[in-house]
Amino acid sequence: MDHGALDGPMKGLEQPGKTIQQIIAGGADAVLTTYGVARAFARELAPLGLILRVDGGSTTLGTSTGPSSIQFSIESALRLGADAVAVCAYPGAACEEGTLLNLTRTVEAAHAMGMAVLAEMVPGGFDSGPEFRTLKSINAAARIGAELGADIIKCPYVEGFEAVVATTYVPVVILGGAKQGSERDMLVKIKSAVEAGGAGVAVGRNIWQAADTTKMTAAVAAILHHGATVDEAMALM
Repeated sequence: MDHGALDGPMKGLEQPGKTIQQIIAGGADAVLTTYGVARAFARELAPLGLILRVDGGSTTLGTSTGPSSIQFSIESALRLGADAVAVCAYPGAACEEGTLLNLTRTVEAAHAMGMAVLAEMVPGGFDSGPEFRTLKSINAAARIGAELGADIIKCPYVEGFEAVVATTYVPVVILGGAKQGSERDMLVKIKSAVEAGGAGVAVGRNIWQAADTTKMTAAVAAILHHGATVDEAMALM
């Protein structure tokens, strides 16, 4: 639920408090969100783990292609009661060095205060072409994040994901990405990632832009927590 800082009031995030209530009802464990949402909806977020997005700096209204900057401190995250912080890094992108420096500086500051770091490792950046969405690129990006000290890696799913898990020595969760295909397609990807050893998922638009956010959350939770098949998860829809 951090997309508002980039896109403003996206469909599904117009009323963050309502969306938070829907995902709690569906069985979500944690939410990745912004400082503003975490502060304004602290009461609604209380039952969930809180992962605070600390980087940013560009929006869809602008034309920036450079690396994001670190916008919030670890002290700010602690004051909000965050359990972890999240930062993006883009190995292979033109802004690669700046994003990796953001990650390492965040890791240093967070670990000094006992805070966990989720590194969103996206080779080439979010707008990268298919040449960056290969098993080799994603495997390398995930391992680089671990080498730079991240406690959890968030990365795209790719066929052969078991190789990513096997060579990344910290938990790996998959990102959902843009809403595409059917809800079954998303659940198939999640089931495949879990069977490959993935530790979980960090899904946004495919949950809060679903026809029924609560039911989609419940379907994902059934796969992650109860080992449900895709058909069993679809039955909850």
